[in-house]
Amino acid sequence: MLTCKDATELMSQKMDGNLSVPNRLSLGFHLLLCKGCRNFNEQLRFIRKAVKHIAGTDDDPDSNRQNP
Repeated sequence: MLTCKDATELMSQKMDGNLSVPNRLSLGFHLLLCKGCRNFNEQLRFIRKAVKHIAGTDDDPDSNRQNP
């Protein structure tokens, strides 16, 4: 089983690209069991979405709308 340190590293790698199947499965299993890492993963996703929104590169179709 992964340690929390290993899991956070895999979460970061997942944000940057694809994980191998074994790493994806290990991370998924760890996230099922570890509430702290689930919270950390949600925080990473929130931060990534916020940065993309600020940079104007998010996938939200309303993000390109000009304010009147």
